[in-house]
Amino acid sequence: MTLPALQNTSVFYRRILSLFPQDISLAFAYGSGVFKQNGTSQSQMAKNMLDFVLVVDDPVTWHTMNLMQNRKHYSLLKFLGPRKISRIQEHGAGVYYNTLVPVDGKIIKYGVISTDSLTDDLLHWKTMYVAGRLHKPVKILAQGENGKLRAALVGNLKSAVTASFLMLPESFSEEDLFLQIAGLSYAGDFRMVIGEDRSKVANIVKDNLQHFRILYNNILQECPQVVYKPQHGKLEVDKSPEGLFVQLMALPRTLQQRITWLVDPPGKNRDVEEILLQVAQDPDCGFVVQQGISSIVKTSSITQTAKGIATAGVWKSVTYSAKKLQKMWKGWRRKRP
Repeated sequence: MTLPALQNTSVFYRRILSLFPQDISLAFAYGSGVFKQNGTSQSQMAKNMLDFVLVVDDPVTWHTMNLMQNRKHYSLLKFLGPRKISRIQEHGAGVYYNTLVPVDGKIIKYGVISTDSLTDDLLHWKTMYVAGRLHKPVKILAQGENGKLRAALVGNLKSAVTASFLMLPESFSEEDLFLQIAGLSYAGDFRMVIGEDRSKVANIVKDNLQHFRILYNNILQECPQVVYKPQHGKLEVDKSPEGLFVQLMALPRTLQQRITWLVDPPGKNRDVEEILLQVAQDPDCGFVVQQGISSIVKTSSITQTAKGIATAGVWKSVTYSAKKLQKMWKGWRRKRP
């Protein structure tokens, strides 16, 4: 099974990709500059910054070439050279961002992550930083033939479905599921308290239900734990202790570890399977899963934001943060009666 990605090969996107070294195993665009969000007009959308992630096999070589082609994109860290930049990239969520880059009359931000780091995050949810972005619709702009990465992309979607099932009631709608999935990577993110529009998750889902259906339809049709009625937009999931245990055992490794630490603090050396069996019989199972996810996201959001001040530079960081606060203020005003 391959990722049912939303392809976009327009001249504009090809033009942006052509600016970078071409040794890219995956490139995708995401965010409010790519997908319309509820409450945003077409004219506002056209002004939004475009967000990209570029996945590369060899970050040192890639940054070496990009520093020659696009030196102005980097902050003062460019003087440290490609090896240091690559080491900095590996800290936190494993992404190095260049932001507020002008291209053809638009402003873009692009993150660089190694293929190995992304694959690890997709499979195990070590940080959920890029894996969380890939829970939501993205526009795939380039993709290589790396079979392990392709399988990990699909596995990440399956994990998002499983985790969401555990936090939802026995019966729910497609929209309920997609809201839960879209919110996974924001649980515990301190930027949702200050810096982001608090309606962000609902805004993402409301105008993009069809994109979510395309992304998750095959997974839901093939999942033995759920009865999916796409013609009615309804789902029913197995909430028996046995069903919950199967779902808990299918979660990514890091999330299982976080859950076991919450339920059984280190020192007792109980088996993970034994602890998850206990959680499956707990009425608060969904809450425990949510707390586990929040603990992963909280850590990665703080470390990546701190790193972003250095990779963007102070002036760009201030400018970027001001734009985020402005969006939060607009979202708050829209919600006022």
